[in-house]
Amino acid sequence: MTLDPVPVLGPAAPEIFLAVAGLVLLLYGVFRGDGATRMLSWLVVLAFLVAIVMQFAVAPGKTLAFADMFVSDGFAVFMKVLVLGASALAAIMSLDYLRHERAERFEYPLLVLFATLGMLMMISANNLISLYLGLELQSLSLYILAAIRRDTVRSSEAGLKYFVLGALSSGMLLYGASLVYGFAGTTDFTRLADLVAPAVGGAPSAGVIVGLVFVVAGLAFKVSAVPFHMWTPDVYEGAPTPVTAFFSAAPKLAAMALLLRVMIVPFGTLEAQWQQIFIVVSAGSMVLGAFAAINQVNIKRLLAYSSIGHVGYALIGLAAGGEKGVQSVIVYMTIYLVMVIGTWGCVLCMRQHDRMVERIDDLAGLGRTHPLLALAMGIFMFSMAGIPPLAGFFGKLYVFLAAIESQLYTLAIIGVLSSVVAAYYYLKIVKVMYFDEPKESLQRPISRELGWVIAGTGLFTLLFFVYPGPVLTRAGVAAAALFAG
Repeated sequence: MTLDPVPVLGPAAPEIFLAVAGLVLLLYGVFRGDGATRMLSWLVVLAFLVAIVMQFAVAPGKTLAFADMFVSDGFAVFMKVLVLGASALAAIMSLDYLRHERAERFEYPLLVLFATLGMLMMISANNLISLYLGLELQSLSLYILAAIRRDTVRSSEAGLKYFVLGALSSGMLLYGASLVYGFAGTTDFTRLADLVAPAVGGAPSAGVIVGLVFVVAGLAFKVSAVPFHMWTPDVYEGAPTPVTAFFSAAPKLAAMALLLRVMIVPFGTLEAQWQQIFIVVSAGSMVLGAFAAINQVNIKRLLAYSSIGHVGYALIGLAAGGEKGVQSVIVYMTIYLVMVIGTWGCVLCMRQHDRMVERIDDLAGLGRTHPLLALAMGIFMFSMAGIPPLAGFFGKLYVFLAAIESQLYTLAIIGVLSSVVAAYYYLKIVKVMYFDEPKESLQRPISRELGWVIAGTGLFTLLFFVYPGPVLTRAGVAAAALFAG
C-alpha cells in the first residue's frame, strides 16, 4: 500500500492569494464605503492568517518562480510568517483608534494588505528588478498610509516628507542597480554571485563596488539606519499612531530580510568590502539612537530614535557575517518585532477625554491608575533596555556574541555602551509611571483587541528565557537556507 504524496503549493501561492484577495476586497470596499472599514479589517486579518497557513504548505526546499525572479526557501518562509503576523496584529490594533478618531477609511486595511504583499515580494526577491517592484509596492502603500488623515496637517506633512525622501532613496537604489547591471551584465542574484566574485589574487570591479554602495544606501533608508534616518522621527510623530506602529514592525523586518538576502546571496563574495560599510552604519545608528532620544518629550519621537538604535544592534550581526551572524540578526529582529508591537499597543491606550495624547509625562502615575498597563509597559521598556532575563537581553546577547566571534570587539563595546546610555530613557518612562504623581489618568477601559495583543506580546517578552528553543532553532534553519545557495 502506498501513501499519496502530501499536496504542496507553488512558491508564490500565498502572494497570488493575497493579490486576488486584495482586488476582491477593494471592490467590496468601493460598493460598501467607509462603513465597511471594520469588516474589511477583519477580512484582511483573515487573509493574512490564511497566507500564513499557506506558507507552511509551500513546496519545501528552494524553489523558483517567475523566470527565477522569485525564490522561496526556508529563510523566506520564516521571515514571511513574521511579517504576516506583524501585519495582522497592526491591523487589529488600529480598529479602536479608527473608531475613536472617526477616521475610518475603507482604503486603510487594503493599503496594509498591499504593503504586506510588497514586503513578501521583497523577501523572496531573486533579482534586482523583482526587488525594486516589491520595494515600490510596499513604499507607495506606506506613503499613502502616512498621509491617510487628510484633515490633519501633521499627517499630510509626514506623508509628504516620507514620499520625497523615499523617492530619493529609490533613485539611489536604482542608480546602484544600473551600475551593477552595467558592469556585471545581469540582475539575477545567482548569476551575480558568480560574476562579481574577484578573480584569484585580483580585486573586484570598482564599478560593481560603487553600485553596491548605492544599493546599500537605498536599503539603509528603508531600515532607517544612520545616516539615512532623517525621515524617521518626523514621520513617526506625524503619522497616525497605528500607522506608526505598523511602520516600526513589519516593513522594518521585511527591509532587514531583503538586506540580508542582497548582501549574502549576490554579494556574499564581496563581504570584505561591504562589511566596512555596515560596521560604520551600525555604530552610528547605535550611538545616535542612544543619545538623540534622551531629551525627547514625545513618546512617538522617542520610540523613533529607539528604533534607529535597535537597527544598529541588528546590523552588528550582518557586519559579523556568516551563518552565526545572520542567525543573530533573525533572532534579534524576531524579539524586537514582539517588543515593539507590545510597546505601540500600550501607546495606543494613551487617551484622555477621547483624544490621543503623546507626551511622556502623560504616563505619570500610570502604576496607580492602570497597574496592568503600567506593568506591561514596564516589561517592554526593561526588555528594550536589555535587562535580563527578558527577551531583549537575549537578542542583544546573540548579536554581541556574533561580533566577538568575528573579532569585531570595538563594535561590540560600542553596542554595550550604547545600551547603557539608552537604558536611561527607557527607565525614565518606568520612573514616570511609578514615581510621578498622576496629573490626569488615562481613559478606561482598554479595548479587548488591544488588551489581547498587549497581553500576548508581554508574556512572550517576559517568558522567552523559559523556552527560547523554537525561535533559535528556526532562526538557525532560516540562516542556513540563505547560505545553501
